[in-house]
Amino acid sequence: MAGQVITVAQQKGGSGKTTTAVNLGVGLQALGKRVAFVDLDPQGSLGRWFMTRVENYPEKTEGMEFATSSAWGISYEVRKMTADFDFVIVDTPPKADSDLRPALRVAQLVVVPVSVSHVDLWATEGVLDLAQRENSETLLVMNRTRAGTRLGADVAEAAAKMDARIAEAGFANRVVYAESLGLGLGALEMPKGPAHEEVRALTAEVAQVLANG
Repeated sequence: MAGQVITVAQQKGGSGKTTTAVNLGVGLQALGKRVAFVDLDPQGSLGRWFMTRVENYPEKTEGMEFATSSAWGISYEVRKMTADFDFVIVDTPPKADSDLRPALRVAQLVVVPVSVSHVDLWATEGVLDLAQRENSETLLVMNRTRAGTRLGADVAEAAAKMDARIAEAGFANRVVYAESLGLGLGALEMPKGPAHEEVRALTAEVAQVLANG
């Protein structure tokens, strides 16, 4: 059976795309899955994370692979990787235009991280519109949430009014997500804390959405 493709996309920079891609990948690896990453973002944050992982923890890259691609080459790259891996996770540049469409087209699921701000939520509309045109299923994931804040409640309420599925799981505003990336790790591989349950919960939810087709 060919692997499944998850594209992580968001128009606004700094929304947590690479954080989401990395932690989903590590979460799936922890479930015994083979995971490949493809970085379309010229900034190359996902690639730097993977090379840091190779250098610091080569044993943790077993069953993992990494490649870069142009937007228009993504279909070819994904076709190769889905033959050998259970999941291919595509990290995209912060844009919502025609260049993004091939990465949405190849995906069984488009994960859209949304940092808790109205600006991030507004930026989400462009990605959702493009995904809808490509008939791609989307899942909004709330990122850097702060429990009990008025802003968080307002953004969650506004998100609920959008024509998109919102993940029940999400990532809170925790230093461990940034710390782990710098080490070439996922939060799940750091000392046990609340982030472990967040990553496991989102990984399980994404896997379930994909399983249900």
